[in-house]
Amino acid sequence: MTWGSAGNERTHLMASHLLVMLVFAALVSLVFAVLLKDEPVEQVRLGGLLFGAFVGTGVVLGWILFPFPL
Repeated sequence: MTWGSAGNERTHLMASHLLVMLVFAALVSLVFAVLLKDEPVEQVRLGGLLFGAFVGTGVVLGWILFPFPL
């Protein structure tokens, strides 16, 4: 991601892929949990389960696909 500034200077903002995946998983889990469950306890439980599933799946797929060059 690139953020332009005045003149020819450019500042590059590249967070780690793991950090981006964690933020995405947290936000998606939060939205799904709030939409699918009514009780706060159930929302927290489902949110945690979804977060773990998203992160775990991402890490496992990353390791499986690691040997294949793009």
